[in-house]
Amino acid sequence: MNQLISYQRHYKELIYLGVPIMIGQLGTIILGFADTMMIGHHSAAELSAAGFVNTIFNLAIIFGLGFSYGLTPIIGALYGRGEEQDAGGKLKNSLIANLFIAMFLCLVMGILYLNLDRLGQPEELLPFIKPYYLILWTSLPLIMMFNAFKQFADGITDTRTPMWILLGGNVLNIAGNYLLIYGTFGFPELGLVGGGLSTLFARLMMLVVFVCLFFYNKRYKTFKEGFRKSCINRPDFVQLNKLGWPIALQMGMETASFSLCAIMLGWLGSTALAAHQIMNTITTLCFMIYYGMGAAIAVRVSYFRGQEDLPNLRRSAYAGFHLILLWGIILCTIIFCLRHQLGEWYTDSLEVSRLVALLVIPMLAYQFGDGLQIAFANALRGLADVKPMMYIAFVAYIILSLPTSYIFGFILHWGTIGIWMGFPIGLTSAGIAFYLRFRQKTKLTHAQQL
Repeated sequence: MNQLISYQRHYKELIYLGVPIMIGQLGTIILGFADTMMIGHHSAAELSAAGFVNTIFNLAIIFGLGFSYGLTPIIGALYGRGEEQDAGGKLKNSLIANLFIAMFLCLVMGILYLNLDRLGQPEELLPFIKPYYLILWTSLPLIMMFNAFKQFADGITDTRTPMWILLGGNVLNIAGNYLLIYGTFGFPELGLVGGGLSTLFARLMMLVVFVCLFFYNKRYKTFKEGFRKSCINRPDFVQLNKLGWPIALQMGMETASFSLCAIMLGWLGSTALAAHQIMNTITTLCFMIYYGMGAAIAVRVSYFRGQEDLPNLRRSAYAGFHLILLWGIILCTIIFCLRHQLGEWYTDSLEVSRLVALLVIPMLAYQFGDGLQIAFANALRGLADVKPMMYIAFVAYIILSLPTSYIFGFILHWGTIGIWMGFPIGLTSAGIAFYLRFRQKTKLTHAQQL
């Protein structure tokens, strides 16, 4: 009973911080649902092209998001010690670091664009893939700048501001989709290209709003003073890169297991690719909700790390995992009950809908592992113990998950289902390893304090 009472406080704090992040993420998922449904009903070929491009760009976006996460434990620890002006100075250096990463990602994705013809995708999809790809490529710097402001706000426990900006941007994006995909109210009917332009404009406006709020909202006054007084300096830049790159690589390798599987699915044809796009949108719902709570775990752990309060640090991590498990049970139950209707929401193709219903089974199989790895990866991020995560991710996602997908999909001839069977192995093994590392790290810290 005493243990339950001690956890109640952490449940409340995590829900207070995590729910706004989850709502913001949920808004992004709703946008993904709307994009996929609007594009799918406009053209099945465009749906397949969007599935391929979005999966590839998810790798770059998640990599960039992972790098920006390096700011959260820094800001959280400073905020826990009351050093607000220093936190504002860290944001300035984070914006510069994120801009460099955006340039790097644009270079990599630009090289990939020049080699799209060599990736074995259906020839009939390339006229749709290429223009959509270029539009999303243009938006990468906007995403990275927005990420810096969002991680800063999360670090100071202001999770509601990013939530409202994300929701507003998503409403703007959906409205733009309606106007530009179908050509309503006198706008040209641009199909998939219209969806891309709408996304680009929404991302630009989200960044503009966040910049204005930071410089003109009283809530950020002290942080703004630190931002203006600080200068770009090598120690901050090195610290951000030291934390950001391992997290980016860890999250990038996880996403790569999905993105490279999308290329494999393209070898099976447009039906497999369309089903993967639909399921990828659905699984991202679970991932983003888990990660909303995971971000709250990172904030709370970094806060208690700044105060050197190890007992509450550990309770925050475990309480967050309990909440993720609860969400997982609810979501899995809903998805399983609706598995035969999911495909019909996106496309009129009966073949694609049947394949979506089958893919629900391997998707449910990895939800526990996904929740486990998200909870304790974020706990390690809050501890700023990020380097081991990179090695764990390499083994779990590159050494175990990808080869398993290829073996089941092509050598054993299980097709699309077989390719998806690699995901439970990679995510669950990563989750167990992150959990064991967190236990080891906190025990070591406890021994040092004694």
